Parts: sequence; structure tokens; C-alpha cells
Amino acid sequence: MYSKEQISKLKTQFWTNFGLYMKPVPSSSGLTVNWINYKTSIRHIHFKMDADNTKAVIAIEISHPQEEQRLHLYNQFVSLKKLLTTITAFNWQWNEAVQTDHKTISSISQQLDDVNILDQSDWPAIISFLKPRIMALDAFWEIVKDGFE
Repeated sequence: MYSKEQISKLKTQFWTNFGLYMKPVPSSSGLTVNWINYKTSIRHIHFKMDADNTKAVIAIEISHPQEEQRLHLYNQFVSLKKLLTTITAFNWQWNEAVQTDHKTISSISQQLDDVNILDQSDWPAIISFLKPRIMALDAFWEIVKDGFE
């Protein structure tokens, strides 16, 4: 059993290591990017990565507080579903409405089960899951972002 302090330290250590590992990797446009805190430059659209003691997740999250606007953005992504799948070469889980932290978001995600961020021996598997997906999302976003502005 880990203390809250140990959990926090291990998570911080993982994300620091992942950030350092990804730092030399340029974006699809050739620019330097903060992969951990990827900026889409579109308010309410975020690329999120997370890991805990059971799974790792990468997602496009649409968090507009107005349901109509959130669904409009989500439906824009739905219209690009084939392109997303083609560019990323991954199948995504599509959720129009997910309740989190007292708000409803839309989510397009992938999950890797049976990994534990607290177990350093799982870190290579988590990194191998996250790296190609965040890079693929970046390549996709480079093509479609103007349609969301």
C-alpha cells in the first residue's frame, strides 16, 4: 500500500520522465511542443493523458459548459471520425456525454488496461501506449484544427 505522498511522487516522476522522453520529439509541423500539456489552441478542446493503478488513458475531451456548443464540437469530430481513424491508425471510443467532476464532457478516447503507474516496470508499456497516440493526435489536429476556429 502506498501513502498519498508516495503516490504523488511516483506519478510526478512518471510524468516528468515521459516529458523528458518526449521533449526532443517535434510536433507534426516541426515545432517544439509540450506533449504533457498539449495545447490545441481551441478553448474547451483538450488532449488529455492520464494513468492510475489500473489503466492508462488518452483522450480528446470537449468540455464546453453549454451543452449545445459541446455537442456541436463533438459532432464536428464525429464528421471527422474516418479521418481520425485513418491518420491515427487506431480505433477510438466515442462518448457523447460523460459525467466528470460535476460537469458533462464529450470524450474520444483509448484505454490501456492492466497497467499501474505506481509500478515502474509498467512505465515502458504506458509510454509505448501514450507516445504514438499523442503524436497521431497531433498529426490529425494539424490537419483539422482550422475547422474548429
